[in-house]
Amino acid sequence: MRALKFLSVFLLVSLLSTLAQAECSRQSVSIAVIPRTKRTLEDLQREYQPLLERLSAALGMPVEIIPASSYESVIDAIVSGGVDIAWLGPASYVLAHQRDSRIEPFASLTINPGYFTPAGHHYQSLLLVRREFATDLKALRGARVALSDPASTSGNMVPNAEFPAQVGLPLSQFFSSLVYAGSHDKSMDALLEHRVDAAFVSSVRADAYLNDGRINRETFNVLWRSNAIYYDQFVFSGSLCPSLKEKIRSAMLNDPKGLSSFLASQDASGIVPASQAEYATLMLMMQTLTLKQ
Repeated sequence: MRALKFLSVFLLVSLLSTLAQAECSRQSVSIAVIPRTKRTLEDLQREYQPLLERLSAALGMPVEIIPASSYESVIDAIVSGGVDIAWLGPASYVLAHQRDSRIEPFASLTINPGYFTPAGHHYQSLLLVRREFATDLKALRGARVALSDPASTSGNMVPNAEFPAQVGLPLSQFFSSLVYAGSHDKSMDALLEHRVDAAFVSSVRADAYLNDGRINRETFNVLWRSNAIYYDQFVFSGSLCPSLKEKIRSAMLNDPKGLSSFLASQDASGIVPASQAEYATLMLMMQTLTLKQ
């Protein structure tokens, strides 16, 4: 009887080990990125190449970047297991986590200081207007405003949660029209081209436009700033096995200086660990916003 019991335990352990190995057996790893900018697939491939090469060497398999047309498409991909890693904005991560609680943040970029953004692990949502259009919020009553994407943190969620307290009205009542441009860059382009009067955008993308010479410090007035927001994070799919997660985590967080060209392409100074705890406040804010709606 004891021998039979031992054999049963042995077979169970062997089966679980075989299943775990099967789960980790794959021929490639994929990464999806939210469309914060107007970058082409070639641009993304060039920017991410140093990171893709490091991960490929650490995992012993190809690692590819997957283009995405919207925030929602990236959320769908990471929830379904269609990709293994995603770079999500904080609100996008919360939405994905609501659909699959196994989705796990593990790394985030630290941001270079800029004219619009302080250095560190945080950024802000800004309300920008062309300098000649308005100098205070009262002048914006009834104006046209651009938002980036429904799943964007600084381009939609945070403005809808925080800005009404500043003006005493929901966005839909304070502004005459709300337009989803699709990305922060498209929102700023719409503002520059006079297709909208104001835009809620990420302070990081505003700094990118400034650094690229597409605007100067006199182009926009900043009429509102949100509270500090934790920066975008890399997250694991819930279907990714623990051993691969550990290899990816180690490859991305160890020796960040070796990824200097990738960091430079993202206007970042480093990569640091991230966890769900950092986004607890945002989760609560989004739950409250959903209840209000």
